[in-house]
Amino acid sequence: MQQRPPLDDVGQLGSILSIWAHPDDETYLAGGLMAAARDRGQRVVCATATAGERGTPDPVAWPPERLSRIRRWEAAAALAVLGVGEHHILGLPDGALADHRAEGVAWVEQLIIDVAPDTILTFGADGATFHPDHVALHHWVTDAWERLGRPARLLYAAVTDEHLARFGRGYEQVGVYMTDDRPTGVVCDDLAVHVRLDGPLLDRKVTALRTMATQTGDLLCAVGLPAYTAQIAEEAFIDAEADLTRPAGLGRH
Repeated sequence: MQQRPPLDDVGQLGSILSIWAHPDDETYLAGGLMAAARDRGQRVVCATATAGERGTPDPVAWPPERLSRIRRWEAAAALAVLGVGEHHILGLPDGALADHRAEGVAWVEQLIIDVAPDTILTFGADGATFHPDHVALHHWVTDAWERLGRPARLLYAAVTDEHLARFGRGYEQVGVYMTDDRPTGVVCDDLAVHVRLDGPLLDRKVTALRTMATQTGDLLCAVGLPAYTAQIAEEAFIDAEADLTRPAGLGRH
């Protein structure tokens, strides 16, 4: 088993291409890791397929044109806090990525060619929350990576069994999951990268997420800052090379 790099050794990941569906996905799932890499002078490029213009329960107050504009501003602010200066938003329709597979795969292929990263970060097959856009994005990235001959290390965001045991009930209460399916927790020893944030780096991630008030404000109010901070203090990834060869019955994502 490949030894997972500790937080102080994210330099092993080299240059990073971080590919997601909506603004805030990258900060929730990889904000601490990206900030730590930037602190070490590594190149980090973030790419987002949509502007997240339908990410609201109140489309009357937040019509898509308005929310798209604000979420772009929020993403720019969050990534500035994390030290990430390269961000690309494709602008495909929020909620409809499954209908744009060919365009999405071509976009990811071009990103990989242009950036030539050492490491790619994206969703696992469960999309973290089973959001259909997240799942579609996972397939785009995996397909593009395969078509290009696996030119970089591909890491899928995962959740540990310990994390689910601690926070799973709370996620149910706030309605995190988009379907009746639930993620399978990964044993910590099976992770490729496992980041536990604390101190200034955790404060920085919380600050980045708080700039995304249209997405995080209600949840922060509902659970309180201490609980919210504890929930986002861990970032975990599995190696796609290992995951794609693991039989489905053994917990493949």
